[in-house]
Amino acid sequence: MGNSIHISRQFDAELEAIRANVLQMGGLVESQITSAVESLFGGDVALMTRVIEDDHRVNAMEVKIDECCAQVIARRQPTAGDLRLVMAVVKTITDLERIGDEAEKIARMAKLLSQKSSLHLPRYHEIKHAAELALDMLRKSLDTFARLDVVMAAQVVRLDAQVDDEFRAIMRYLITFMMEDPRTISTSLEILFVAKAIERIGDHAKNMAEYVIYMVKGRDVRHVSVEEIDREIQE
Repeated sequence: MGNSIHISRQFDAELEAIRANVLQMGGLVESQITSAVESLFGGDVALMTRVIEDDHRVNAMEVKIDECCAQVIARRQPTAGDLRLVMAVVKTITDLERIGDEAEKIARMAKLLSQKSSLHLPRYHEIKHAAELALDMLRKSLDTFARLDVVMAAQVVRLDAQVDDEFRAIMRYLITFMMEDPRTISTSLEILFVAKAIERIGDHAKNMAEYVIYMVKGRDVRHVSVEEIDREIQE
């Protein structure tokens, strides 16, 4: 009996360590996005370079956590809620790694834009607002993961529509901008890549929130309506 309790405590400690590592990875990714956006609007080439070079740290953390999850599955053979947690972690770190890739993409586009003779960012405020929304989604998703808060998870899912709307508005404007003055095509396309990266960050943050609902409720809510998610949470 005593040995069984000891093993159970060890298992709980391993799961808690994995959760802590996910939050640490999330903090690094959040920092990458913040720095990438800051470098874009501030024209800080050194900061852009640092974001690009630091992407390997995000990748390394994904590999490390993935290996920990594989070891837990092999040694502990988790079931029910514990298995859902491990599966959700594996999916979450994949989304975090991809968010890191989007941060790197923003930094690369920022570098290209900084090389223009005169930096002009059409729809500056809209891009900045979309970035703030996407970053807020990521922060809430990480908080949701830490607290296992399904109500906040549903809020994150709803926020994704706002980021999508911002992206579509920016895209429409940039298309008009390019049609009116073909000389702006190169710059506009680079800005469009930034806007798309921001929209993808929102998508990945939404995925992460959905995994939390899966962990807590045991139901996969990907590809279902927000109304269905709300009903699932209330049950």
